[in-house]
Amino acid sequence: MREAALAARAVSVQAGPGPAECGAALATHVLRDCPPPSGAVVSGFLPIGDEIDVRPLLIALHERGHALALPVTPKRGNPLTFRRWRPGDALAAEKFGTMRPVGDEIVPTFLLVPLLAFDRRGFRLGYGAGYYDRTLAGLNGHFALGCSYAAQCVDTVPIGPYDVRLDAVATELGILRPNG
Repeated sequence: MREAALAARAVSVQAGPGPAECGAALATHVLRDCPPPSGAVVSGFLPIGDEIDVRPLLIALHERGHALALPVTPKRGNPLTFRRWRPGDALAAEKFGTMRPVGDEIVPTFLLVPLLAFDRRGFRLGYGAGYYDRTLAGLNGHFALGCSYAAQCVDTVPIGPYDVRLDAVATELGILRPNG
């Protein structure tokens, strides 16, 4: 399913607007229909490859006064940690081709979550290491917003006992609130 999701995402990006344009549309929908509450600490992610680009949203949230964080990838089997990040801050290379901030550790309350596929129930298919599921399971009072292209919606994502449902999913076409 991961291979099919990656292929579908690549086709979608090649056929339509790219990651930045879709990311700008996603930002518009989130700011209008699902904005973080005042004072929320928002974690984001820097896109890898053709992932949707959430940087326009992060910049807008920074301009609105939200504290921002980016994930730090730990050893396999552990939850993510997060470090404070501001647009323009220095980043250090990390696992899986990702970059991490060098700021102070901070705990997010509103998480932008990357994914490969999602379903209308609010479940996501990630990259397979379980980092976000472990992280979401360990945070109390958080809001998890999946971020992807609309084309990444599938009928059903297979779930296991440790999979955590998202509160909503944001795409370039709008916000999806889970059903069932």
